[in-house]
Amino acid sequence: MRTERSGPALSRVLDAVDVETYLVCSSAQEGRELARLLGRELNLGDVDVMFEEFDGYGVRVRLRAMVHRPAARYAWLGEVEKEGRG
Repeated sequence: MRTERSGPALSRVLDAVDVETYLVCSSAQEGRELARLLGRELNLGDVDVMFEEFDGYGVRVRLRAMVHRPAARYAWLGEVEKEGRG
């Protein structure tokens, strides 16, 4: 098994990055808006809210930022092909 790393770890993400957190807010709608804002502040771009649960004090949310969409050209795929030929 190869242990050395070439390139950033983000280039090895197959599909998406999920972030789960709790945001203090007064409604589920405010929580969704804050979650999307958080995605932009973390430089994740447009994020999808995959889960939300408002409990009266705030909302637990899970955000998903797509790194590679289905059928995308994966950077690591070329490396795997090169390793297989070596």
